[in-house]
Amino acid sequence: MSGYDRHVRRGHPIVFGLIIFFGIIEGSISTWLISRYNHSGGYPTTAFRDRTGLTAFTSWWTVLFGIIYLVLFLHSASTGSMLTSVTSHGIWLFITWILWTACAASITAMLGGGVNCANLDYALPYCNQLVAQEAFAWIEFILFTFALIMVVVSGRRAVLRGDGWGGQLIYA
Repeated sequence: MSGYDRHVRRGHPIVFGLIIFFGIIEGSISTWLISRYNHSGGYPTTAFRDRTGLTAFTSWWTVLFGIIYLVLFLHSASTGSMLTSVTSHGIWLFITWILWTACAASITAMLGGGVNCANLDYALPYCNQLVAQEAFAWIEFILFTFALIMVVVSGRRAVLRGDGWGGQLIYA
């Protein structure tokens, strides 16, 4: 096993663990915001409703499939399962990367490029939670960007060793 494969074998659970961990945090914040806004009588604008809903969906999608990919990788990283292949990882990571890009950018735009809750001239309900939602969306975006780059590198290695894009992330 090459040094790269050892790093992937160690790094995959760490990166996916972080993705799942921050997805749970983001999902919890987003779900809490939805609950609070629904309970208190409404959202400041429809943008808050739609973007918080998208973030909640993306978070729980990330947690569900992140756990599935993590368990599958730990169970059969190099046995040839299609679900642990470079292609499978790449497709899921790319779709979810697009979703996180949309979440992070739309929340940032909704908050006007970032908000300092202490300096607002008006009351924004749950301001600190909205800022946390924005921050964790960008953290997920960064983690997915890193993971996607690593899968592309692993895919290139799989193609060069003759396994094609359906090859595994690591070569045992």
